[in-house]
Amino acid sequence: MYKGGEGYWSWIFHRITGVGVALFLFIHVADTFIIGWGPGVYNAVTSLYRNPVFKIAEVILVAAVLYHALNGIRVILVDFWGEGVLKQRSIFWAEVVVFVILFVPTAILMLSRL
Repeated sequence: MYKGGEGYWSWIFHRITGVGVALFLFIHVADTFIIGWGPGVYNAVTSLYRNPVFKIAEVILVAAVLYHALNGIRVILVDFWGEGVLKQRSIFWAEVVVFVILFVPTAILMLSRL
């Protein structure tokens, strides 16, 4: 029986962040399309983004994009580097460290504006 591990969780998080980023892109295209209905409607819709809930959602979006990008690099290393499969666990934990180093200061900066 498969019991998970770093490879399993990185696969799950990669899928979740991919769907999240795709959902954001869909929403972004939709709200940009609204400009065709006039500046009043567009400004009313985009004013929602000034809400603190959306600011927190932006931080989550940054986390999703950053994780997805770093995990993509991990997948490339595992697939195309001869020793990648053997060092998959180490690469995963290196990815986690890089994610924390890049994300924590960014999140603090973004949330300081609330």
